[in-house]
Amino acid sequence: MEALKLSELAHLIKETIDIGFSEFYMIIAEINQLTVNRSGHAYLQLVEKDTKSDKIIANLRAVIWANKFLMISDYFQSVAGTEIKSGIKILFKAEVTFHQVYGLSLVIHDIDPAYTLGEFAKQKQEIIKQLEADGIIEMNKSLEMPLVPQRLAIISSPTAAGLGDFLEHINNNEFGYKFHYQLFEAIMQGEKTEQSIIAALDKIYEQQENFDVVAIIRGGGSKLDLSAFDAYNIAVNIAQFPLPVITGIGHQRDLSVADLVAHKSLKTPTAVADFLINRINEFDTEITDNYLKIKELINEKIFEKQQFLHNL
Repeated sequence: MEALKLSELAHLIKETIDIGFSEFYMIIAEINQLTVNRSGHAYLQLVEKDTKSDKIIANLRAVIWANKFLMISDYFQSVAGTEIKSGIKILFKAEVTFHQVYGLSLVIHDIDPAYTLGEFAKQKQEIIKQLEADGIIEMNKSLEMPLVPQRLAIISSPTAAGLGDFLEHINNNEFGYKFHYQLFEAIMQGEKTEQSIIAALDKIYEQQENFDVVAIIRGGGSKLDLSAFDAYNIAVNIAQFPLPVITGIGHQRDLSVADLVAHKSLKTPTAVADFLINRINEFDTEITDNYLKIKELINEKIFEKQQFLHNL
């Protein structure tokens, strides 16, 4: 058998692939890594994971050349509301190529953002079903909301605009009620959101006797920007937390899984502030009404006794 040079073998492989994979393919994969170089070319590491074990069962490199990446990414973001990034599943159109030096790769020509949105919706429903099967989806809602929730544990990014709006409302409320609060900083967007929020809940748990409620505060965002709040582990921690949890994470339409398991879900951070203020005002009003009723009854009794004495 005649020996081949490595370059000759690589050339044969390239010819075989060029002939055998001459068409475009629609492929589903998860982006494991994504980097964009100075020239604007995007390099992706694509994987497929086993649905039961989460073990990687396929791994391929892909590239989106700069002349197409800007157009593809802009369109994807306009439809999906988020950038192309690691951790999301995509449906894409690609050709199979082989380079003698860089090896096998997929050249991506288009990405369908509708598929990614649909995949997130599917995962969300699966998580909700699992929480129902676990029997914990209503646990936090079953806790009694304090009549006067003035001691607040706040989970938020310190730079979030939503946090500023929340604090402005509770600090300058029209009734002059005083709130005592402590901020537990967390990352509210991106890959580290889940880990960060759970860590903040753990810190609050260690000193739970100091607080009446937990408020999770975030500004607005796209569906995929808020996708971290559909994570199973965040939902489990909220559902089983020993204090009532109120969410105000800036959504306008769809509820996240975190919203579903929380004691109270509100659309915006300012709505959370208004809820807390109104809760105290309702108690304040009830106390005042009861005071006036008691005062009236006492005055009636005094008048009756005065009349009795007068008659004597």
